Amino acid sequence: MSERTRAWRGTMLAALGVLAFSMTFPATVFAMRGFDPYLVAIGRSVIAAAAATVCLLVAGVPLLPPRRLLRSYAVTSAAVVFGFPVFSGLALYGGASTAHSAVVIGLLPAATAVFAVLRAGERPRPMFWVACALGGASITVFTLSQGGGHVTAADLLLVLALLSAGIGYTEGARLSRETPGWRVISYALVVATPISVPVTLVLLFTTDLRPSAESLAGFAWVGVISMFLGFVPWYAGLAMGGIARAGQTQLMQPLLTLLWAWLLLSEYFGPATVLASLAVLLCVAATQRARVTPPAGSPPASSPAVTRRSRDTPR
Repeated sequence: MSERTRAWRGTMLAALGVLAFSMTFPATVFAMRGFDPYLVAIGRSVIAAAAATVCLLVAGVPLLPPRRLLRSYAVTSAAVVFGFPVFSGLALYGGASTAHSAVVIGLLPAATAVFAVLRAGERPRPMFWVACALGGASITVFTLSQGGGHVTAADLLLVLALLSAGIGYTEGARLSRETPGWRVISYALVVATPISVPVTLVLLFTTDLRPSAESLAGFAWVGVISMFLGFVPWYAGLAMGGIARAGQTQLMQPLLTLLWAWLLLSEYFGPATVLASLAVLLCVAATQRARVTPPAGSPPASSPAVTRRSRDTPR
């Protein structure tokens, strides 16, 4: 498989993950109509951990990752199991609209690219950074114009959320180079259970519960799809297509989330949103044409070395 073919396949897999993630904010809003925001943020990981445990048992693989990788899985768990759900959920609960939150989180691909350089050793070419910067600038200008030029507390929470996700995506993608993506997110969820399960139980008994059909549906989506199934193609795509390059597909997430917000929450967005979204899509196309040099000594995602390491993982 050629490098270009592998990169595009990785991009398509990552795009499937983005499609799943694009419903996260609307689903979170629905879930918080019946449950405490902290319960939604932490409890979703318990739902996902239950699904992940079943998958690990059915596949006949260990329920815990190799000891040498526990530190990396702990970082991934802290970022994507706790950091992003808590910060983004509090921002939504604090008054940030789904549309506004989606556009701020649109800066996530830029953050992921930076962490890919710092942590994963990838070396994007200058043209990549130009396209990435233009995409981030388009989103920033749009966000400030919608907020009257001011940065709110919700915006700061959203920035913490995107930094958490950038770290978690990069660390998880590094792990996916030698372990299938579904096992990476499964292990991250299982590693988090000593904290997530007790906290969820406490919140179940100490918070006001007002379950309804829409809140239960929202909770189920963020638990099963956003927290587990969406990560399967996402991590596989990042590992195959390159963290920095494939990660740029998430620039499309604000547009998709705005669409869901309009259809499901009746949130209005005007011409400025459409223009910003078109600018973002152009930047995505540009990043996909820009070459990204893989880290030194790293075999291609489809190489026998990667396949062999995956098969040789202790059972």
